[in-house]
Amino acid sequence: MILHLGSGMTVFKKNIVAIMDIEKASTQRYTREYLAKAGKAGRVVSCTLDLPKSFVVSLDEDLTERVYICGVSAETLRKRVKERV
Repeated sequence: MILHLGSGMTVFKKNIVAIMDIEKASTQRYTREYLAKAGKAGRVVSCTLDLPKSFVVSLDEDLTERVYICGVSAETLRKRVKERV
């Protein structure tokens, strides 16, 4: 199954490592450092042109880590993960 992240971006649910609220998580120094390093390494994908609300960490099929910056709230994404179609 897939999770729609916004702006046509999707990720396989089985590959999701974390779904985080960007405002709450970015208050922690370690999270800010992690996001900065991921950005410098080219592993960040923006899924919104609006104010970001969450980020999703996933592993691609080749175990490459990706960070998706989303305009959808973390709570909405978590609910979508739990939905069965």
